[in-house]
Amino acid sequence: MRIINIHEAKTHLSRLVDEVSAGEELTIAKAGKPLARLVPIKPVKRVRKPGFLKGKIRIAKDFDAPLPGDLLDAFEGKT
Repeated sequence: MRIINIHEAKTHLSRLVDEVSAGEELTIAKAGKPLARLVPIKPVKRVRKPGFLKGKIRIAKDFDAPLPGDLLDAFEGKT
């Protein structure tokens, strides 16, 4: 793991991010004292499970029915 000072990190951040994205890890130090690590992000692979909420969600038969007049007026700012 390479150690770089904070001034170099600020000056060459774009290049350092490219190096890290290629797999290298860096330690950023100030006055020789390590402060932070710059490491690549490992993508999280989520497993999709189609239908995992089956039977747990219920949609009312009238979910798309028109709103009552007073509620519609409130949404439209007429109240």
